[in-house]
Amino acid sequence: MTYSRGESESFREIDRWADGIGWIAHPDEDGLRASHAVRGSEGLWLLDPLRAAGVTDLIETVDEDVAGVAICSSWHARDADWFARTYDVPVSVPTWMGRVPERVDAPIRYYDGDLEPAIQVTRCEPMPTWTEAILHAEPHGTLYVPDSMGTIAPFTVGEERLGLELLRRLAPPRSLRRLEPERVLVGHGEGVFEDATRALEFALAGGRRRFPRATLENGPATVRSLVGAVCE
Repeated sequence: MTYSRGESESFREIDRWADGIGWIAHPDEDGLRASHAVRGSEGLWLLDPLRAAGVTDLIETVDEDVAGVAICSSWHARDADWFARTYDVPVSVPTWMGRVPERVDAPIRYYDGDLEPAIQVTRCEPMPTWTEAILHAEPHGTLYVPDSMGTIAPFTVGEERLGLELLRRLAPPRSLRRLEPERVLVGHGEGVFEDATRALEFALAGGRRRFPRATLENGPATVRSLVGAVCE
């Protein structure tokens, strides 16, 4: 199954470091949707979160002060409203991001520019129905790429530890080339913590060149992923 629906009875912890943590709410699904809690100057931000039994206890191991919930992709409404109600905080959405408002049953805080002073936002619009906010928490060197990059098939090929979504290989997010993150978190799969900048550079520099191979190896999985997302 590409994506499991409903609340999970278990989760898998991923991506722990001093200023955040991640979890995969449905470890058995092919899409391996990842959720994160990342520290900003105002407290923890829950990024594209999915609920699972016991996950609030996991979040509290980093910080009990939740500043807000942030949806970072037009396809990642996920369980944002449940977390917003649980922590009594709004769901933060960029003013330019579509698809989200009608899928969220909680107060929405719209913002332009950065999410907050410590977390910069790069606006990314690969196509009309696909918009995403790429986040960079510079104080602790954390980059979060919701959909354009990932660490599982159908994102990676060959020696890639971090790869571009198939269509993004033709038009990689060039603005990321100037960054030197200590870690790269993604919306699908575990993050990259070892030589993260090198993994990012390798993915961006060779994405287009490896497009034919990625099409052959990951084309069917990409189609299944798109169908699963559309059926959300």
